[in-house]
Amino acid sequence: MGVIIDSSVSIAAERRRESVPKLIESIELAAGDQDAALSAIGLTELIHGIYRASTSAVRLVREKYVEELLANFTVYPYTTETAMVAGRIDGEQRKRGIIVPFGDLLIGATALSLDFAVMTVNVRHFRLIPGLSILAM
Repeated sequence: MGVIIDSSVSIAAERRRESVPKLIESIELAAGDQDAALSAIGLTELIHGIYRASTSAVRLVREKYVEELLANFTVYPYTTETAMVAGRIDGEQRKRGIIVPFGDLLIGATALSLDFAVMTVNVRHFRLIPGLSILAM
């Protein structure tokens, strides 16, 4: 089994000015010997943050942080299987009146399609995804 690192984990670490090696250490402590990876959707959220930076200095720091993450973690793509899982979950949950925020739905579906857990700071949204294992940070 492995773990998909939600963008909230990376964002929180970057905001605390925590280095990528320190973040990796924290992830290893929480996840044990499981493989840790990013999802393409989570990467999209991180890239989005680069381009929303308030200054060029902040943008540069975020770019460097993402580059370091990419040097250390596999990025799993959004696949046809992931789309099938996400569509099923979204349809079933909406039928029950439960709306999972779209980005979190896609990250969670990526994890489920790989039989991985999600590591997140944002447990609230991921708890809306049935069958998903969650590691809170």
